[in-house]
Amino acid sequence: MFKKLLLLISVALVLFSCSEQKKEYTLAFYNVENLFDTINHPVKWDDDFTPEGKLKYSTQRYGDKLEKLSKVLSSIDTLSLPTVIGLCEIENRLVIEDLCKEDALIAGNYKIAHTESPDKRGIDCALIYKSDDFKYLNHEAIGIQFPWEPDYTTRDILHVEGILGKKDTVHIFVNHWPSRRGGQEKSEKNRVFVAEQLRKSVDKIQDKNPMAKIIIMGDFNDEPNNISVTKSLQANNAKTAENTEELHNLMYDLFEAGQGSYNYRGDWNMLDHLIVSKSLIGNKNGLSTTYGSGNLFTEEWICYKNKNGVLVPSRTYGGPNYYGGYSDHFPVYFKITE
Repeated sequence: MFKKLLLLISVALVLFSCSEQKKEYTLAFYNVENLFDTINHPVKWDDDFTPEGKLKYSTQRYGDKLEKLSKVLSSIDTLSLPTVIGLCEIENRLVIEDLCKEDALIAGNYKIAHTESPDKRGIDCALIYKSDDFKYLNHEAIGIQFPWEPDYTTRDILHVEGILGKKDTVHIFVNHWPSRRGGQEKSEKNRVFVAEQLRKSVDKIQDKNPMAKIIIMGDFNDEPNNISVTKSLQANNAKTAENTEELHNLMYDLFEAGQGSYNYRGDWNMLDHLIVSKSLIGNKNGLSTTYGSGNLFTEEWICYKNKNGVLVPSRTYGGPNYYGGYSDHFPVYFKITE
């Protein structure tokens, strides 16, 4: 009788433990380095990414790129495919659909949120999500027009609203800010302006609900300590909950530790960011993450050794040279529990 009682207690404890176990979601962002199809679109600057172009971008190379990217994304979470993945440097919806059909990702049954941006190169931002865990509500493109250069076009910011998990509405912003072409100082005002537009969108949400759950991801082409991020966007690594409208940069501490998502001439740059509202930090009711949850995916097999023996992202192209790698950026990711 005593043994049976112990057995019943053990089973009850196991069942209670299972019922109390929190659900975990992985959210990732990846600059996939020029994921183009092989078709020449007359209104886009995509001539190089065709079989006849200077990059000799063949169907075989396109297929190899898709396979490699899918392998990376499916390896970020060894237990389950990421729930939400932000992407940049994708040409159109077709290439996203082709990516989601790859064997390594097809089990995720990913859905797509995407809009065509006015970028002359033809590259956009997008979000793919597992519809079992993320209930899509709506999305919009936040257009960018510089007052001092109205004819200059850049990528839109993609804003996706949905329900992650059982009940919590989240706002996800996918970004690809203007490059540093011409130098960091000369080009900085462009990124500051984009950051200000993003902050305005965040303010509108928080004005309605100060505890709104906001997730910002993207390639900012700036570091966590640059003014576009710290001043214009008002995102930092302060570990205090005094102001619930503050934004916390999950990649800041890794940046301060000397790590980066992009390697330029031997120097590490943390250009890819994951930023969350303080309402998601240590939340006891619903979705929650922690200050130290930001991660880089840096497995050796997506790298090559540079001349100094340092493992850096293995890129697909370097100038006109085809290397057959994955991307020139590392993916970044974090986990949220419910």
